[in-house]
Amino acid sequence: MKLSQCTCEDFANKLASKEPVPGGGGVAALAGSLGAALASMVANYSIGKKKFLGMEAKHQEIIDKSVDLMNKLMALIDEDAENFEPLSKAYGMPKDTPEQQAEKERVLQQCLLVAASGPVKMVEYVYEAIKIQEELVDISTKIIISDVGCGVQMLKAALYSANLNVIVNMNSISDEKYVAETSAKCNKMVAEGAEIADRVYNKVVEVLG
Repeated sequence: MKLSQCTCEDFANKLASKEPVPGGGGVAALAGSLGAALASMVANYSIGKKKFLGMEAKHQEIIDKSVDLMNKLMALIDEDAENFEPLSKAYGMPKDTPEQQAEKERVLQQCLLVAASGPVKMVEYVYEAIKIQEELVDISTKIIISDVGCGVQMLKAALYSANLNVIVNMNSISDEKYVAETSAKCNKMVAEGAEIADRVYNKVVEVLG
C-alpha cells in the first residue's frame, strides 16, 4: 500500500518505527498537503457569502489551485519514499577496491540527484501554497479565518522541513553548479515564503483580536 493511502494511525505508526520510510520528507509533504487543503476548505466556506459577493471567481481559483497543490504534495509522499530506496541501497554497496569505490560513488551521485528532486519540488509547491493563503486571508469569513492561520503555519513548517531535506542531499552531491543553483533557488523561496507566512499569521491574529 502506498504511504499516501495509509490511515492516519498507520502512517504515524510507520513513522514512529525503525522503517526507513516515511521520514522527514514524507512528513513535510503531508504537512504541505494539509496546509493547501485548509486553503481550499476556507475558500469553499467563504464562496458566495454576502460579504464577498462578486468574489466567486477568485474563491474558485483559490479552490482549484489549492486542490492541485494538495494532490501534488500528497503524491510526493510516495515519490519521496520511492526515491529514497535506491539511495539506501547505494550506501550499502561494497567499497573494498578502487573500482568498487568509483562505482559506488557514481551510483550514489545518480541516486542523490533523484532523491533531491522530491524535496526541491516540495519547496516549490509549498511556496506556491503559502502565496495562495496570502490571497485568501482578506477574503475569508471571520468565523473560519483561524483556519487560514492554521494552514499557513502548517505550510511554513512544511517549507522549512522540505528545505532541510534539500540541504541534506546537497551536502553530498558533487555537482557544484547544480548545488549552487538549486540551493539559491530554494533558499530564496524559503526566505520569501516564511516572511509571507508570518505576515498572514499576524493578520489572522489581528482579525481575531
